[in-house]
Amino acid sequence: MASANTPAKILVVDDEPAIRNLIHRFLSKEYQMESAEDGNTAIAKFELLNPDLVILDVNLPDTTGYELCKEMQSRTNVFVLMLTSRGDEADKIKGFSLGADDYITKPFSLVELGARVKAILKRPRIETSSSISQNLEFGELKINPVKREVALREKLVSFTALEFDLLHFLASHPNRVWRRSELLQKVWQYDYVGDQRVVDVHIGQIRRKVDPNGSRIKTVRGVGYKFIPDELGEEQA
Repeated sequence: MASANTPAKILVVDDEPAIRNLIHRFLSKEYQMESAEDGNTAIAKFELLNPDLVILDVNLPDTTGYELCKEMQSRTNVFVLMLTSRGDEADKIKGFSLGADDYITKPFSLVELGARVKAILKRPRIETSSSISQNLEFGELKINPVKREVALREKLVSFTALEFDLLHFLASHPNRVWRRSELLQKVWQYDYVGDQRVVDVHIGQIRRKVDPNGSRIKTVRGVGYKFIPDELGEEQA
């Protein structure tokens, strides 16, 4: 990731030249920019640039933004801002489930885009330090913050960066109830300007992968969520 003295690196992937060039020119005032018009070019430039953020259109001539998001997230913890003309809730859920950090719908203002970019780049991925490097174990669920791995019944489970950050944060504070707004501040680490239901989407993905019965991550109606250690979850199941 970029340091305080180095501009962040951003890759814009969009098959529409007008939009791609407009974003490139607008953001180049503050950031190191690179652009790509299709998936193959995007992957090549991604490897060369190692960007901090990718602004990624969903519709591309040779692939989908969803597939690119999944591929890029499997290589690094890069931030991804999905850019699309689609406003359907299912499309947003799909993007978030593959690791997207935010979602903006065309048409959009450059001012709004700039605000979203700045907000995302302020939020570092939760990094390993001496205070959070201890493995967390709850029965068959194991969370390794050093390797950023989650295992269930001794089998590794694939998590996006945000899914891991959210699960690790909740598991590090068992039995405490967190409001959605608090989770956005603690995990996303910025004032999210979109729909707070992004938290619900990620909770849903986590449950689908490691907690299908909802015994570990409890919904507190009208408030938010809390993580219950495995033993308590079994008692209450």
